[in-house]
Amino acid sequence: MSTTWVIAAGLTLALVAAVAAPQGSTPTRRHIKLAGAASTLPFSDGVLAGETLYLAGKLGIDPKSGQVPADLDAELRFLFDSVREVLTAAGMTMDDLVSVQVFCPDLSLYDRFNTAYRAQFKERLPARAFIGSGPLLRGARFELQGIAVRG
Repeated sequence: MSTTWVIAAGLTLALVAAVAAPQGSTPTRRHIKLAGAASTLPFSDGVLAGETLYLAGKLGIDPKSGQVPADLDAELRFLFDSVREVLTAAGMTMDDLVSVQVFCPDLSLYDRFNTAYRAQFKERLPARAFIGSGPLLRGARFELQGIAVRG
């Protein structure tokens, strides 16, 4: 049974590679690194590969203080502003997100998150997972990462 799975996985990977990079071409990659305190950290805020943006995990950090605010609504506002900033740098909007993962150490915040989240989109909602997690960096209540596709 595992042999069949390995063969199927190998075929899937080969098909994905063929779609992502047509024979004889290399997908264009652009690494997005926003200015600010996090600019010295060892990762890109996003990587644009062709028409697909891979968005690094974002926290709701106040750009002036560099801290997660005590107020939940302010944290959510900073979180979505941060996501939007990376999308804008890639020439995209929130409606270009196709998949989102949200990490949250306190699942009782699910409904509060959903209220703020829903307001971020004009028409299409991405596929999403809301994942209970251990503690997040800097005491954040949410971390969001995602994938966006232009168009």
